[in-house]
Amino acid sequence: MTVPTVSLNSQHQIPQLGFGVFQIDPSDTVEAVLNAFEVGYRHIDTAQMYGNEHEVGQAIRQSGLPRDEIYVTSKLNNNNHEPDSVKNSFARSLELLGLDRMDLFLIHWPLPSRYGGDFVSTWQAMAELAASGQASSVGVSNFQPDHLRRIVDETGVVPAINQIEVHPYFTNEAAREANAKLGIATEAWSPIAQGGVLDDPTISEIAEKHGKSTAQVTLRWHVERGDIIFPKSVTPERIKANFEIFDFRLTPDEVAAISALDKGEDGRTGPNPDVFDYVPE
Repeated sequence: MTVPTVSLNSQHQIPQLGFGVFQIDPSDTVEAVLNAFEVGYRHIDTAQMYGNEHEVGQAIRQSGLPRDEIYVTSKLNNNNHEPDSVKNSFARSLELLGLDRMDLFLIHWPLPSRYGGDFVSTWQAMAELAASGQASSVGVSNFQPDHLRRIVDETGVVPAINQIEVHPYFTNEAAREANAKLGIATEAWSPIAQGGVLDDPTISEIAEKHGKSTAQVTLRWHVERGDIIFPKSVTPERIKANFEIFDFRLTPDEVAAISALDKGEDGRTGPNPDVFDYVPE
């Protein structure tokens, strides 16, 4: 199966389906990523906070795949927001991954109540990484519409991507619409609500019609809406099943029915970016 790509405002392309390594233990990461490569994934999403960048890099080297066939994303840890720390920690990420450039580097969280509320200087340092060519594209994660407006207004640099929580129970339309207006691609983390949507009757009925699992239908719903996804699993069968979402399509009515499951803020599974302020020691 051929994974479609999404065009970014940085003039680069990103595979719409990737493989996420959030909460995968470093001891399991190499095997999981190699399994993903074998299935056909070529987009890997990691982060400084995950503690498995080294293992992702090891899997890349062991795979024998050409570097230009693999799209690698990492994210800035919350304790590295000062401009010098942005650049130093980015260099360390490249070292751990064994790469000479990053395809995409994101600010993991805006942390509006930390660093004196200054995430603009953090974003400026990120933009400088892209200008230098060390990162092909830079973006943000968990940025709310007002956060986006602020960094764009104050720096003139538009993120390539905003990675936000999106799933049928939390469609996060305000953030998606803000992204679209600015020409920012949306990446959806927690695409199946940490498994919370897998027993949903509406999704189950649609899945039965297509002869697919509820997870596959939910991932296909994301694809139909144009978002980039990177489901995570360490189970080879599930890694393979999550990849098999390009041999069917949902009807517009089915997409609308799944979108109608939105619970608003009550459907959120992760922290609210407006108040999340965790910084590791």
